[in-house]
Amino acid sequence: MAYQIIARAKNASMARALEVALRAYGFHPLEQGEGGLPGVPNLFGAEGVPVQVPEEEAGDATVLAAELLKEMAAPGP
Repeated sequence: MAYQIIARAKNASMARALEVALRAYGFHPLEQGEGGLPGVPNLFGAEGVPVQVPEEEAGDATVLAAELLKEMAAPGP
């Protein structure tokens, strides 16, 4: 199964939250691998942590991911 990057999160925590939300809406995001180095804020570079779904889900998942990331980045009340 081929996967497509639909979004890039600022950090691994945000990527995990996005993956959980996508799963709750019925999508099948590729899980991020465990590991990494303690104290390294972003091992994926300036672009952020990639979030991927199967190619056939990419269209709808991209729209949802963009809205979810916008809400996550919004300042609190």
